[in-house]
Amino acid sequence: MSFFTLLNCCLPVSQMAERKAAGASRAARRRRWWHLRQRWRMVGVFEVNQEHEFHHLTSMIREGMHASIQTTMDTPGQDTPAAEDVTVEQTHEGFEMQTFAPSAFAKLRRSLDITEEEYMNSLCSDNCYLQFVSNSKSKADFFITNDKRFFLKTQSRREVRFLLSNLEAYMDHLEKYPHSLMVRFLGVHRIVIPNEMKKYFIVMQSVFYPDERINIRYDIKGCEVGRWTNPDKGGKQVIKVLKDNNFEGQSIALGQEQSWFADQVKVDAAFLHGLNVLDYSLLLAHQPLHRDELEGKSSLANLVLRTTKSVDLVDSPTESDPPTIPLLSETLDEVSSDPADHPLAAAEGPDEGIPHPEINCPAKETRTDTEIQEFLEHHRRLLPNCKNAIHVIDGPDRRHFVGIIDIFTVYGWKKKMENLWKSLRYPGKAYSTVRPTKYSHRFCKWIQEHSQGPSGAGLN
Repeated sequence: MSFFTLLNCCLPVSQMAERKAAGASRAARRRRWWHLRQRWRMVGVFEVNQEHEFHHLTSMIREGMHASIQTTMDTPGQDTPAAEDVTVEQTHEGFEMQTFAPSAFAKLRRSLDITEEEYMNSLCSDNCYLQFVSNSKSKADFFITNDKRFFLKTQSRREVRFLLSNLEAYMDHLEKYPHSLMVRFLGVHRIVIPNEMKKYFIVMQSVFYPDERINIRYDIKGCEVGRWTNPDKGGKQVIKVLKDNNFEGQSIALGQEQSWFADQVKVDAAFLHGLNVLDYSLLLAHQPLHRDELEGKSSLANLVLRTTKSVDLVDSPTESDPPTIPLLSETLDEVSSDPADHPLAAAEGPDEGIPHPEINCPAKETRTDTEIQEFLEHHRRLLPNCKNAIHVIDGPDRRHFVGIIDIFTVYGWKKKMENLWKSLRYPGKAYSTVRPTKYSHRFCKWIQEHSQGPSGAGLN
């Protein structure tokens, strides 16, 4: 007989009853908290279960994705140029699944350190997809994997053709700027039910992952007309995505990351301008950093993890990029036991990120100092140690989720006519349908005016 059994035998009946009641109470509180957390986690999304109108579609997507990813896993390492990548067609019971440019998107997934196994586990698990419900005016259908890591969106044939025709340029841009803020497209597919339906959809990395502590989201275009959303949900279970005018009086506090952020937005906007694109948005959300996150930002262990992620993310640098930076392979052996003596640790205080690229270096630079300077000047940054590092920027006291989305709107004759109509309807006001040159400039200006550096002021 154990000690605790003997102890319970010796206790009065009333005390034993009190202990049992206390234990039951704690268990009940844990159950209530778990259910409350699950309900909070599911705000704005609904399970696509067997009663849902999209259950049949998502079941086909899940089955088709499983076969498509399995094919990629069986033929690894075949990096065909995007322009030459073939379409893979697979026949299933009752439908066909077409996968466009599979090797190009597999390469992109590898560059983000997403293994095919975890990609399959997320997209093809037995758990239901979630339907994302928001105030978006888009006619597309939005789904999220049950773990909320990947986003699926139905697209028009024109949008898919635009993406595939510019896929090589898109991937070249991401290779040259691996820390780009543009959303990462991870796959393009089409479901075909003979004589019934053809549905295109794309898979993207979710900008807002993980979203457990995010309670407010913004969609920013840099203009004013139609850019206000009533934050009142009216008691409905919907995620309200706020807009430019809702952001008035606020700022994106990034500390030392501000200069990099503004420069990268300019680079990405210039790329989209080159594609004759407008109407793209900056998705933005933030959450406070935990105390342990604040205290650990400048630790050597954290620094090593961030540096490793930042360097490993560059899958195969272009000739114009600097050589792989030997921050780990050649310099860590020289680090003293004091983290402050590390050449990168000195650049970070308890609530600072990486320094501005224009920092004044000492007159006598070491090889490592020069390489760090090149690292910053080529739009690299020390990424946070998380699964969604590309879309996460840690400021002094907040974690920001940022990503540029909706890059399919070309400035063709329809948009030119819309621009003419809006110029008459809204004289002197800033509206979204303008020439790509003006849209790009205004978008970047908004970012500059609304982001804060270490001094608390925005860039001029």
